[in-house]
Parts: sequence; C-alpha cells; structure tokens
Amino acid sequence: MIKLAKYLKPFALMLVISVFLLFGQAMADLNLPNYMSEIVNVGIQQSGIEDAAPEAVSAKGLTFMKKFMTGEQRKAVESSYTLVPASGGGNSGYVKKYPLLKTEDIYVRNSIDSAALTGLNKTFGEATWTFINTMKAFSKQSGRSLTDAAGGQTNVSEVDFSKVYALGPMLEKLPAGVIENARSEALKNSDSMLSQSGAAMCKSFYRELGMNIGGIQTGYILRVGMLMLLIALAGGAATVMVGYFAAKISAGVARDLRRAVFRKVESFSSHEFDEFSTASLITRTTNDVTQVQMLLMMGIRMLCYAPIMGAGGIVMAVRKSVSMSWIIALACVVLVGIIAVIFSIAIPKFKIVQQLVDRLNLVSRENLNGLMVIRAFGTQKFEEERFDVSNRDLTKNSLFVNRIMVFMMPAMMLIMNAATLLIVWVGAHQIADSAMQVGDMMAFMQYAMQIIMSFLMISIMFIMVPRAAVSGNRIARVLEVEPSIQDPAHAEQFKKDKTGYVEFKDVCFRYSGAGEDVLDHITFTARPGQTTAIIGSTGSGKTTLVNLIPRFYDVTAGEVLVNGVNVKNVSQHELREQIGYVPQKGVLLSGTIASNLRYGDRNAGDEEVKTAAEVAQAMEFIGEKSEGFESEIAQAGANVSGGQKQRLSIARALVKRPPIYIFDDSFSALDFKTDAALRHALKRHTGTSTVLIVAQRVSTIMGAEQIIVLDEGKIVGIGTHKELLQSCPTYYEIASSQLSKEEMA
Repeated sequence: MIKLAKYLKPFALMLVISVFLLFGQAMADLNLPNYMSEIVNVGIQQSGIEDAAPEAVSAKGLTFMKKFMTGEQRKAVESSYTLVPASGGGNSGYVKKYPLLKTEDIYVRNSIDSAALTGLNKTFGEATWTFINTMKAFSKQSGRSLTDAAGGQTNVSEVDFSKVYALGPMLEKLPAGVIENARSEALKNSDSMLSQSGAAMCKSFYRELGMNIGGIQTGYILRVGMLMLLIALAGGAATVMVGYFAAKISAGVARDLRRAVFRKVESFSSHEFDEFSTASLITRTTNDVTQVQMLLMMGIRMLCYAPIMGAGGIVMAVRKSVSMSWIIALACVVLVGIIAVIFSIAIPKFKIVQQLVDRLNLVSRENLNGLMVIRAFGTQKFEEERFDVSNRDLTKNSLFVNRIMVFMMPAMMLIMNAATLLIVWVGAHQIADSAMQVGDMMAFMQYAMQIIMSFLMISIMFIMVPRAAVSGNRIARVLEVEPSIQDPAHAEQFKKDKTGYVEFKDVCFRYSGAGEDVLDHITFTARPGQTTAIIGSTGSGKTTLVNLIPRFYDVTAGEVLVNGVNVKNVSQHELREQIGYVPQKGVLLSGTIASNLRYGDRNAGDEEVKTAAEVAQAMEFIGEKSEGFESEIAQAGANVSGGQKQRLSIARALVKRPPIYIFDDSFSALDFKTDAALRHALKRHTGTSTVLIVAQRVSTIMGAEQIIVLDEGKIVGIGTHKELLQSCPTYYEIASSQLSKEEMA
C-alpha cells in the first residue's frame, strides 16, 4: 500500500483540509456532551444560575453570609460588591431587575475578571456549606430540627430568610469552634459540589430580591441550546465537506490507478502477458482498485477522526470523573480482545478471497469466450459444475469472513450497553453521596460511548486495511513490472537506403523457462517488392518467427534487422510504424467498419478506406449492408464471420500503407476463389513493399519469390515453389498432401 502513496500527492491539499475538518468535527462532537451536562447541571438543577457568587444580594443577606467566611474572604467579598441604597423609586434600572431595592439596601457585584470570579464562587460555596454544617450543629445543640430553623426547608434554594435572619443572635452565642469545624467539613466537598450548593443558595438570594428565576432559567437553557445547535451545525457541515473531499480523493486515486495499470499493461510485451493471466489483470484493474478506493473513502473519514475522538473522549471523561475511568478501561480491554480474536481468524481469509475472485473471473471469461465450442460439444453441464465449484468456493469464504465480521456489531452493542449500566450504577451511588452531578454522569456516559465507537471505527479500518493491502500489493506488482522489451536510451534512425529490408541473422529464440530453443539459427532476408512466405507444420515456429519482427519478443541470440537497423536499437513506436500487421486471429474492436479500418491511420480518407476494402475483397459484404462503412461492429467482431473478420483485418493493415506487411496465416478462413483474388489484388497494391506471409496452404504461397520452410524451429529449405519441390523433402511432403501433381506443377 505504501508503494501507492504517490498517487495521493495530487490530492495533498484536499487531504490536509480534510484532516483539519475532521479535527473540527471531532471537537464539535466532544463538546456537545459537555454543554448537555451544563444544561442539566446549571440550567435544570441550578435554575440557570451559573455562579455561586450572586450578582446582587440584599444587605442583610451579605451580612449574614459573611458570618461564615474567613477574614480574608470577607475583605475579598467587600471589595467585589458595591452598596446600592434603597431608592424608593430611583435607580429604575436596578429596581426593575431587583424589586427589593424599593424598600431595602442591596449589594451589586462589580465587574471582575474570571480568576477573581472563580475565587468568589469558591468563597460563597464554602460559606454555603459552612452555613449548612453550622445549622446541623445548631440543631444538635438547641434540640430544634434544621427544617424548623430554616423555615421548613432543608434545601438551601428554598430557604425562608426571614426565619434564618432571626437566628443571628443565636448563632452569635455558639462556641467559637463550631463555625470553624463547620468550615473544615465544608472543605471536604468537591469544587463542583461547593459551586452547586452555592448556586442553590444564590437562588434563594435572588428570590428574596424578587428576581424572575424562571426567566433566568429559560434564558440560560435557550442560550446554551442555541450554542449546541450552532456547534452541531458546524460539525454537520464539516462531516459533509469531509465526505465530499473523501469521495473526490478516493475516486481520483482510483481513476489514476486504473489509468496507470492500463498504461503499464499496454507497455507489456508478450512475455509479461504470459506471466499475468488476462483474468487476473482485469480483476486488478477493477476489483482491486475498488478495494483501495473504499479504503481511502472510509479511511479519510475514520482513520483521523477515530483517534481524535478516542483520545479526546478519554480526556473529557476523566475530567468529568476520574473514579469511573476504570469502566472505560475495562470496556476497551474487552473490545480489543474481541477484535484481536476476530482479526486472527478473518485476515488470512482475505488473500484467499481475492484469489478466488481471480479464479471466478477466469472461469467466467473462458465460458463466455468459448461459448460456441461448449455448445458444439454439449458440455454445458460440465461447465456449469466447473463454474459452480468456483462460485461456491468464493461464496463459502466470503460468508465465513462476513459471519465473523457480523459478530462484531452485537459484541460492540453488548459492551456499550454493559458499560452504560455500569456507569449508571456507579454514578448513581456517587450522586447519592454528593460526589457527582447528574449532568456529569450523563456526559461521562456519552464520552464512554464515543470512546467505544472510536475503537469500533478503528477496528473496521483494521478489517479494511488488510484486504485493501492485498489488493494494493497486487496492483503495485503490476505497476512495478519493468517490461522486458523497452526502448533504447538513444534510439537509432532507420537507413533510408534499406527501407523495407527485413533480415534475420543467426537468430535463436526460446520462451522464458523453456528447456530448448523454439527457433534455431534462423538466417534469411526479405526484400522490398518481393513476397516472402513461411510455411511449415503446426508448431514449427512460424508465428514465433514473425512476432520477432515487430519485437513482441526479443531474440535470445542473433539479430533481427528492419530497414538495416537492429530492432532493439530503435523505438517500438517507430518500428511498428513501419509494419502493417495482420494477426493469426482477426481482432476487431467495437465501433463501425470505417473506425476499424482507420485504426491503422486515423487520417485516412474515404477513398483510401474504400480502396483498402476492395483489395481485401471486403466490398462484397460491406456493400450488402444498408449503412455500408458505418455499419456497427460488435465487440470482438461477434456479428461478422471468420472470413469477413480476416478481410477487414487485412484491409485495416492496407489502410496504413507501411513499407512492410506481415500476414500471419491471415487467409485461412477464405475460400480458394477469394484467396486467389485477394493475393492478385494484394500483389498490385503492395507494389514495392515487403510482404511476409505465414501460411498453411501451399496454394496461398506458390507465387511467392521466396518461400522459407520451417521444421521444428529450423530452416530446412529456402527458394521458390519449383525449387523447393526439387530440393526440400519437407516442402514436397506438405505440397503433395494438399495439391494434385497437376496443381503442384
């Protein structure tokens, strides 16, 4: 996979933007539970009152609270509040907000920085708990219940201050150590509990002032709720943008990979095609590239997002409650254990699945290509069973892998639900002990789910990465192949005085891995204006010999010269521009007759195309078609006969008008009359060009100026038809098996 990383370079900017967007999305998702906690803790439990230090308090209330503060705390409070005397109608702004100001003096909090406000909140929180603990001590000493003393309320947010203020003289008579002990007990509470209790006391002060508590609560919830909505919208927008960039990057990389594989395959020589099967190359170009594309699509969205969410969730959860972090650790350990077991079973199967896809592709392709033969021999049942074996093997392995993967989701849900139950159970006890707030427990629960989901996303990536890695390595293997036939660093130019000459000088050739040569010490020269024919029994090396001319293979020993230059010393493009090649098996491309004939020369005019078709004896059936040269040709020429296919292949080579023509057994599907007419027209049309014909029929090559007879890869005779009948027993044997004595003469 790392070898394919260079294909991400064009999308580097998009990738960086995606990472930043993912970071923003993760931050949004991590902050939402925190704000939800604030709504529960502050908006609902504290009626929207954020601070333990009231923004305004009655003069009596502040004087009363100072009784439970230290000397330094009193000084800090006195410097933070300003007295506003009762105005009886003045200070209309304050009076509207604090109606008690009409009749009593109040203190209003000054504008202070956040650090000072934090200290002030802690002071009022401590004072509140000192008051509560003092009231408990007072109840024990006086025999009166705390409920009676506080006006029938134990909740400090519902205190009746008219009765509490009346306790002032009694509190003065308490022993000096009672309030100090009460303060010591107060300091044992957590900062969050001090702040929450202080805010509850603050609510009582606001009620005393006549403030609108419901309005404060509604305003706070709406304000935080709108902030949560904006954060959610920002996170959603980031998600959409990341999805867009991920799709664009993955599709772009897949496009570039397919193009790279296609271009590499186009540069392959026949040797490389022997190494890679066609079915495998198709699978690598389609299925394997799709696997890499899916990994990028999911990876960009998960690979960066999941770690940020996991790490951020752990930090946020620990900030909410350190004592419950063991629940997350336990859930993660169990989760990792399950993932490890699943991976150890499933990952080895991924390689097998890709190989089985290759196999199924191969069997399907063979069935489609050999459909006529299969029907002719009535072996449909055998082929169905053969396909069924490959299909069942792939299905069996795919089902095995999918069943293992399907087990993950119920396991994840079980872990998530078990973790939720544990959090609720432990959290409820901590809430009962005043060690945790309800909102914090709810936020902790959400962070735990986010952490577990992050592990789940990472596990999904670990599932996809091995499979995509297999596909990536298969693609990389194709891209890393250096074709055995390459252009020289400094290409030579053809010799103009040798145009059309094809020379074999002591050429030997053997296929890769073969034990012996297919061609053995081949030497001959094909000249312009002449026809050189090559004949021999099946397997004698005729096609192999002509395949060395366009350099489909490189010779093992010796030299092949075209236009006086070794074919290894010129570029492949320039070499093949000199050759009009008609393969043994006629190959047509989907399109029209005209587009197929112009394949050799895109700029050929209508008259040139028509002339080539006439020489190839193709006008007979082209003229019968209603659309003529614009008639459609199906894929691989499936809608024309073998003879028509050969004639169109010959016409395609003729349109190119090169100095050298190679016809590799290209007349085998023609009847004798068409064959004779074509050879006669071809002789006139090719003029001074060099013509090499590979043939099985003696009648096709009788008129050739030079006939080369091959037998087991060796030249056993060179000459004209009449010369070879006298000097070459092999040729005589071939000719006598096909022709009568009168025809041979």
